Amino acid sequence: MRWPLEGVHVVDMTQNVAGPYAGMILAEMGATVIKVEPPEGDPTRSWGPPFWEGHSASYLALNRNKQGVVINIKSEAGIASLHELLEKADVFLISTRPGVSKRYGLDYETLHEKYPKLVYGEVTAYGHYGPKQKEPGYDPLMQAMGGIMSVTGRPGEEPVRVGTSIIDMGTGMWLALGVMGALQMRSQNGTGHRVVSALFETSVAWMTYHATSFWASGKSPQGWGSGTSTIVPYEAFPTKNDEWIIIAAGNDNLFRSLCHVLERPDWIDDERYVTNAQRVTHRQELIGEIRNITRTATSVDWLEKLRHAGIPASPVANVGQVMMNPQLLAGNLVQTIDHPDIPEFRSIGMPIMIDDCRPPLNIYPPGRLDALQHNGAAHKQV
Repeated sequence: MRWPLEGVHVVDMTQNVAGPYAGMILAEMGATVIKVEPPEGDPTRSWGPPFWEGHSASYLALNRNKQGVVINIKSEAGIASLHELLEKADVFLISTRPGVSKRYGLDYETLHEKYPKLVYGEVTAYGHYGPKQKEPGYDPLMQAMGGIMSVTGRPGEEPVRVGTSIIDMGTGMWLALGVMGALQMRSQNGTGHRVVSALFETSVAWMTYHATSFWASGKSPQGWGSGTSTIVPYEAFPTKNDEWIIIAAGNDNLFRSLCHVLERPDWIDDERYVTNAQRVTHRQELIGEIRNITRTATSVDWLEKLRHAGIPASPVANVGQVMMNPQLLAGNLVQTIDHPDIPEFRSIGMPIMIDDCRPPLNIYPPGRLDALQHNGAAHKQV
């Protein structure tokens, strides 16, 4: 099938996580994406262990379906090579430190004058305004500063970072979405546009209902471990043999069904637990009582009973278990391609289907730096 961005050429000069993730999304949607790296390579090439046959797992995860080239923008020849790519490009992605892009003539104003139809996509820490606009930003800093850490983990315990780079990858998603919107605008008005995403703003954007809760109550929400502040019971519970399951009794009817499964029908008319609002108020008593019960049987036993009763529930799976999940295997989300260094190379595809088709894995991530062309046209990997 024909993918939405086929025929669109992207020059991706970003590094680390946010920008490369944006470039990978555009590549998944059909764009031809050329990843431009400095002679020392994208820093993610050194992130590890683990390394997969000498390749960083982080780098491999963020750069599929891209072609690769090494360009030294500190040299005149390198800048000339970059402009050769930009002359044919529809989109330019950049994530340099404040002031660096202007130093090399790669700022939006300079490039827009030279290439008026070029869509300029930029990852920043804080945007181009405010007192912190010139400061660098990293995922854990933003999870802390934007409030994510304050609602993650349990009350009174040390702050907990979400266990994936949710701010970096989220910022990349916003940038890709903005770029696609800018391409649509260009098709209407014939001119390029500047798209800016910011790590800090992504962090705050994920706080939507937490912020609304604060405005409504005047109180800052806190973390509830695996649960949520507004629904009870809706979290992980321990079972026999040190296992855990999630029980999501998200409304009063489900809670009444849960009471029967747990053999506590008396809770149905208990004034502390009759409505969700009352269960939230009496959270600690109810959660403690449910935990005492769930510890008496294994996860398998409880999951069978809960599913039979129509109560949403799930085991708490580790990554290895997820990779063997029949649901995952049925959807072709894990994709494979021949790789010169890595037998049976696998990668996670995009969680998007268009007309029942998932964006394919056509190009393995750019190979070793010494295998890429320097200061010239990109080396397409097939």
